[in-house]
Amino acid sequence: MEALTQFLEPVAPNCGLAFVVIQHLDPDHVGMLPELLQRATKLEVVLVKDRMRVRPGCVYVIPPNREMSILHGVLHLFEAAEPRGLRLPIDHFFRSLADDCKERSIGVILSGMGSDGTLGLRAIKEKGGLALVQDPESAKFSGMPNSAISFGLADIVARAEVLAARITEILQHAPLGAVPKVKLEEKDLSALDKIVILLRSETGNDFSLYKKSTLYRRIERRMGIHQIDTIASYVRFLQANRQELDLLFKEFLIGVTSFFRDPVAWDHLKSDVIPGLLTEQPSGGCSGPGRRGAPPGKRPIPWPSCSRRRWRSSSPSPTTPCRSSPPTSTGTPSTRPGSGCSSRTSPATSRRSGSTGFSPRRMRGTGSTRRSGKWSPSPPRTSSPTPPSPSSTSSSAATS
Repeated sequence: MEALTQFLEPVAPNCGLAFVVIQHLDPDHVGMLPELLQRATKLEVVLVKDRMRVRPGCVYVIPPNREMSILHGVLHLFEAAEPRGLRLPIDHFFRSLADDCKERSIGVILSGMGSDGTLGLRAIKEKGGLALVQDPESAKFSGMPNSAISFGLADIVARAEVLAARITEILQHAPLGAVPKVKLEEKDLSALDKIVILLRSETGNDFSLYKKSTLYRRIERRMGIHQIDTIASYVRFLQANRQELDLLFKEFLIGVTSFFRDPVAWDHLKSDVIPGLLTEQPSGGCSGPGRRGAPPGKRPIPWPSCSRRRWRSSSPSPTTPCRSSPPTSTGTPSTRPGSGCSSRTSPATSRRSGSTGFSPRRMRGTGSTRRSGKWSPSPPRTSSPTPPSPSSTSSSAATS
């Protein structure tokens, strides 16, 4: 309650934003939060009813014992499906908000225990939205803020009373969802090339063949967060702040490729999937990547270099091309000793050939690759989230 009051108190009624408050409440709790918040803010505060349309300048509070989603700007209430203690209402709503508002969605994590909100905040970031987190040192319960920060999801970390002002400043500087420039001027292209050079020097990844408009749009987002007006000024900012280079690199990485940076998935592939395929393989047979299972327009998933090591232990004389391993935690692909591959592979190179070490003929799915066994990986193991406490609080905002 304290963090919510501090967050909403300075917000002006004409801010152009709608706020949705999600709390962990006792199912039998009588909702008094709307009345309490109304005393602390000039915004209109209402308890959500099913199929209520969101309007700017209002605060919407979730009722007890309910989960909530948003579709085309309309709030929908659901009865809680999970038992008490296992519910993640903040994650549930944040994912819905990301799907509905995309780059116009804003997620705010305030004081609370547990890790609820972290996965939902990741969904907002993957859609190009904005993520703000209360400074854990100012939070009464720091579990939720620390969880979001530890996963590198926070665009802004600040005290609760200044978070709303930061949102307003960012929207005034660079409105979320604004259409980027169609054509870049020569000086902008020059600055963009300098940023690509800085990233290549820092991470070993070459983004020079990526679409300029895509890179520029993500750079503009970071410029808006820091309230930097020109891309040339942002280049100087990057030169002086190596941490910002790392954040920009993560911004460039596309969310749908996160599988290639998931150690749990690669460990499962190495220890369970590939050994099963090789066990079913007849003596003298061959196996390799295939297009089967890849949806139209999608690139097939390559095998990592761990297949090479497994193949050596399972087959007396395999013939296996050199393949790069999955990217490391910094996104840079690496290879195992003795594999004969380069220690770094640029995203541009991977985009042209599908993956280092694969022939274009196979990657185009011509049918020449023989494949045995079935591809049936189980989902990565995830640890159970910490049961939330009634004091856990989160807020979300979407521009209207």
